[in-house]
Amino acid sequence: MRLLLVRHGQTPANVTGLLDAEVPGPGLTDLGQEQADALPAALGDRGIERLFTSTMVRTQITAAPLARALDLEPVVLPGLREIEAGELQGKRDTVSVQSYLAAAYAWAAGDLDERMPGAEDGHAFFGRYDDAVRRIEETGAEVAAAFSHGAAIRIWAAVTAQNVPNDLGRNRHLENTGVVELEGSTTDGWRLVDWAGEPIGGDDLADLSAQDPTGERF
Repeated sequence: MRLLLVRHGQTPANVTGLLDAEVPGPGLTDLGQEQADALPAALGDRGIERLFTSTMVRTQITAAPLARALDLEPVVLPGLREIEAGELQGKRDTVSVQSYLAAAYAWAAGDLDERMPGAEDGHAFFGRYDDAVRRIEETGAEVAAAFSHGAAIRIWAAVTAQNVPNDLGRNRHLENTGVVELEGSTTDGWRLVDWAGEPIGGDDLADLSAQDPTGERF
């Protein structure tokens, strides 16, 4: 199958550099809504048969314009949510941001025992994200779009795709409504097809001034 992992539109936390992984979380900024509104024109002809979102409000709002255009009802999968921030939730200082990303990048390096301070370890993260992807596969769709989150997509996709280095997610950014496309299956393995780090609606929808810790290179 083809799996399009779409990052949600811009949120207030993305603008200020805040670590915000609580459920349900905030909605979108005005720019974030513009990014979401651009998705039908950009993805409407990709043959998408099913749509999925995380439990976080920002993914559901982002998916809504495409869902209306395709006449599809998004399915909520808890496993697609952002990597938990735990004790770092709501912080934006450099030490906290680096601690958050360091834990995630440790998972990419194979150390799944590393724990996000006060939150999940790598085993728990990959377990619940893998489960969400298996649920998507079980629908039988040939092409599906899953609306998820910056750090979660970057880490899961790079580690899971067999044709790229596990640390690719550390070196590639993923701006709001950027899309990472994979093909394959859990059984046969996944291959990265495309990593479109810019907003899917074009450069005009990029906010170069946003601090956005979960989408930027580190």
